[in-house]
Amino acid sequence: MKENANVKKSEKFKEIAERRTTRVLDAIRLLGQCSNPRTYDYTPQQVDKIFREIRRTLREAELKFRKNEKKVQFRL
Repeated sequence: MKENANVKKSEKFKEIAERRTTRVLDAIRLLGQCSNPRTYDYTPQQVDKIFREIRRTLREAELKFRKNEKKVQFRL
């Protein structure tokens, strides 16, 4: 019974994670379209701020996953 629940949770994770990852990647691609200097005017500081925040948020999300990993305890 528990194995069946784990399969359902795994399937649900895969479904949601794929959909959300696709949205994030699409948003990043759209952001890249703002790099055209003929269309937009921006400073290097603005670009730095954007990508610093993206990296910070990405690190936070990754740490949440890493925190949930099972830690192997060392034993002799």
